[in-house]
Amino acid sequence: MIPEQLRYTAEHEWIEAREGKVVRIGITEFAQNALGDVVFVQLPEAGAEVRAGEVVGEVESTKSVSDVYAPLTGKILSCNDELSESPELVNSDPYAAGWMFDIEVEDAGALAALLDAGAYAKLTE
Repeated sequence: MIPEQLRYTAEHEWIEAREGKVVRIGITEFAQNALGDVVFVQLPEAGAEVRAGEVVGEVESTKSVSDVYAPLTGKILSCNDELSESPELVNSDPYAAGWMFDIEVEDAGALAALLDAGAYAKLTE
C-alpha cells in the first residue's frame, strides 16, 4: 500500500506536507520490508541545518545498516524520540508512529519535484 497523499524519493523515504513549510519524513513500507527487523535508528539533531540529498541518520536492522537522507533542504525541527526506545515502530507503522523527523523546508515548492505515489509504485515494481 502506497499512500496517495505523500511524496516519495528514490531512496524510499516518504514526505508528508504539514503546516506551512513543515514536512514529516519516514521510510516507506517497501524500505522497511527490505531492511527486515529494525533494531536501532539514529536521527539528526533538532536545529540542524540539512541539505537535500545529505545523509542525516541511519537505520540498523538485523540484515543491514541503511542511510537516511534529507529529501529537502531546511532545518530539523523535531525527531521522533519514540524510536530510540521502540525502533520496531518503523516496521509496524512506517507511515504514522514510525515517522522519523520534521523539517522546516527552505522552499515548499520543492516538494512538487519529488515522486508522487504512482511514480514511486513504478520504482518499486
